[in-house]
Amino acid sequence: MRIPSAVFIAVALLLIGCNHRPPKEYVHDVLLPMTPVKNQGKSELCWAYAMLATIETEHILQGDSVNLSAVYVGRMLKRDSQRAMGQTLLNLIQQHGIVGYDVLPDDTPADVKAPKWVFMLGARYTPQEFAHSVCAPDEYLSLTCWPDSPYYKKVEVPVPDNWEHNRLLNIPLDTLKTHVDQALRHRHPVCWESKGHAMEIVGLAHDAKQQSYYIMKNSWGTNQPHEGLVYMPVDQMWADMIAIYMTQEAFATYSASR
Repeated sequence: MRIPSAVFIAVALLLIGCNHRPPKEYVHDVLLPMTPVKNQGKSELCWAYAMLATIETEHILQGDSVNLSAVYVGRMLKRDSQRAMGQTLLNLIQQHGIVGYDVLPDDTPADVKAPKWVFMLGARYTPQEFAHSVCAPDEYLSLTCWPDSPYYKKVEVPVPDNWEHNRLLNIPLDTLKTHVDQALRHRHPVCWESKGHAMEIVGLAHDAKQQSYYIMKNSWGTNQPHEGLVYMPVDQMWADMIAIYMTQEAFATYSASR
């Protein structure tokens, strides 16, 4: 999502604060593989970049390789504002499909048309067929912690980006934290969303003072500290959290570890 100037400044300062200044050192407790860092530019599609990055990492960990186009998702959105949530990405690719990043990369000119076919390993697919092979319906869970609503029920999160009125599973914060940490430790990525930005969580880290961080894959290009990764303090991540997305399998690692 394109961040309004005041929010952009706040988030930028947060990221600078999160990264402190070189030579800040971090020890990686968990670091998942990922596709190359992308650049959303002036678009408002961070939610699409973050959710697609999560899907891409899941495939890498399954021994597969996909690199997906957020530009295609933006073309399919068909609204004046591009602001949305991770669930919107899941809804859009089920309806309109998805194509590879190599076909519509970040810098695709506006006059380049979206392809009608996806070619993979000698086979031809529609974007919808390709999307169903990349992300099955109901493969991902949409989660939140909204204390004013009943827990373990689906609730509509009342934020402007949820213009689709999607309902998310409402979980107590401590339980949700455990689900996220267990998912990462069992090698599953997580998509994180706040009111101002969205990123993929790809790992856990700590510093020399034993302060803990989530390692985020950002979508602002590699001309950033840590080549596009963000080290966000754990408390800050949860204070800003609006929504979390992970696979059903990732969610189940909490029960399996008890």
